[in-house]
Amino acid sequence: MTLRLFLSFILAALPILAQGTELLARADTRMVVPSAEPTLAEHLEITQVLVRKEERRLYLLSGERKVRSYRISLGGNPVGHKLYEGDRRTPEGDYILDWRNANSDFHKSIHISYPSANDRELAEAWGLNPGGSIMIHGLPNNAGDLAFAYTGLDWTEGCIAVTNEEMDEIWALVDNGTPIRILP
Repeated sequence: MTLRLFLSFILAALPILAQGTELLARADTRMVVPSAEPTLAEHLEITQVLVRKEERRLYLLSGERKVRSYRISLGGNPVGHKLYEGDRRTPEGDYILDWRNANSDFHKSIHISYPSANDRELAEAWGLNPGGSIMIHGLPNNAGDLAFAYTGLDWTEGCIAVTNEEMDEIWALVDNGTPIRILP
């Protein structure tokens, strides 16, 4: 609702209110009070998440339009595609955000569908485990007063990390099943 519409509604209602409760009791009960402003999530349909590792940025896209941008932290060995569990790399390629965990070791987490069949095949050809639990998540739950120390560092085991406030926003805006593209 715009401010002008809201003020018009209030000004129109003032004469009724001024005449007391008797008139209010006789007023048309079908009068509709406009609802509050729609939330951010109601305005945006996020169709894809785009990660540019080199830029350390995560973008929420609605169609081709970038509607949100976040500074990210990556795995401690960020250059290149994830090859195996423990390499501290963040995967590259096209995946799906397929499920979420509100009670993770980090402030909320959304799972990335890594490893793909190709990722598994590649790791197994070398006799390695491709790993799995790659997420977008907030800070560790025990970060406390040291939360500021994570900013600007690549500290994850291969996940994509944002601040807790940013994770709350991503959580609200991004649905399960949303595609994610992770670029070098």
